[in-house]
Amino acid sequence: MLLCVDIGNTNTVLATFDGEKLVHSWRIRTDPKATPDELGIKFRALLDGDGIDIYGISLSSTVPQAAFELSRMVEKYYPHAKLISVAPGVKTGVRLAIDNPKEVGPDRIANTHAAYHLHGGPCITVDFGTSTNIDVASAEGDFIGGAFAPGMEVSLDALAARAARLLKVDLSKPRRVVGKNTVECLQSGMIFGTAAQVDGLVTRIKAEMGEEPTAVIATGGLAPAVIDETTTITHYEPNLTLIGLRMIWEKNS
Repeated sequence: MLLCVDIGNTNTVLATFDGEKLVHSWRIRTDPKATPDELGIKFRALLDGDGIDIYGISLSSTVPQAAFELSRMVEKYYPHAKLISVAPGVKTGVRLAIDNPKEVGPDRIANTHAAYHLHGGPCITVDFGTSTNIDVASAEGDFIGGAFAPGMEVSLDALAARAARLLKVDLSKPRRVVGKNTVECLQSGMIFGTAAQVDGLVTRIKAEMGEEPTAVIATGGLAPAVIDETTTITHYEPNLTLIGLRMIWEKNS
């Protein structure tokens, strides 16, 4: 099977594919200090239990050290698997029509590739993770830019660190917008505030594009907490990045 791995700043998401079918998926904590042996033990615990034979690995990483250690792990534990890492020189099918293409994270490229092939273009992806990334693909499938905002967990961590009387809370929808206690106030700001932020940015992007996108696709680990409160998101695909990695593998294999 093909193993697709997306290493993010907070979590690493991985999945196995049999052709186009996603068979298994997992979400683990990203640890840039994990050694190749520690990674090998972890990956074998996930994969070998189902007797999965890996012939190839498609990798996206926003954490260079974690990507380096994973590549060393693959050499030792999966020597017969071909590793393709989304980086300059790899065919992605996405033209980067921005000022500095080297700045674009591989997860954003994978998201754009998958979103365009699933829904056509122009389209918008909203990735709710460590940061909230809003990216835009043109009618031809080119990556034309986007917008960043702090993710909900990052915002909560900053508030807890800088405000003595505020604390981290569960990211669940409060009963009302006007909170009656500190927990409800924080939840309201995070959930409803993030939804309003995304809707505001997507609305401005649409106006700047001058045309209606075919789809606004949400993905990312924090998406379920907020997408029901938005008005502009039209589709939810939790495995968008992994699907994009599978497609990029196919272009390079």
